[in-house]
Amino acid sequence: MKKVIGLVISAFFILGLMSTSAFADSAKGQKYYLKYMKNDSGMNGAKFATQHTQAEWKALFEGKGEKFIAEYSKKFPALEGFLKGDKFEKFMPDIKDFCLEFASDSGNVPSC
Repeated sequence: MKKVIGLVISAFFILGLMSTSAFADSAKGQKYYLKYMKNDSGMNGAKFATQHTQAEWKALFEGKGEKFIAEYSKKFPALEGFLKGDKFEKFMPDIKDFCLEFASDSGNVPSC
């Protein structure tokens, strides 16, 4: 009985460690913004992230980020290739987390 309980607890612990790597990360989002979006948008990360409140960013990133892609492809045509590509789809959760972390109503300021 002790072995079964120990095995179940170990399984939950391992599962918990594996699932945390799937969460978005604002630091990664900041890196992706700097690498793929800063030059084409002409804004540093602080200016970009403070364009909207957290609620507005959440609305823009709903679903697969169609509203975000539409707005920023229109504002910055040079970003359209990245925003409609596979890289953006892969990096979107992290970029979203970056935008939410440093939104105009968050009180946080990025270092970029």
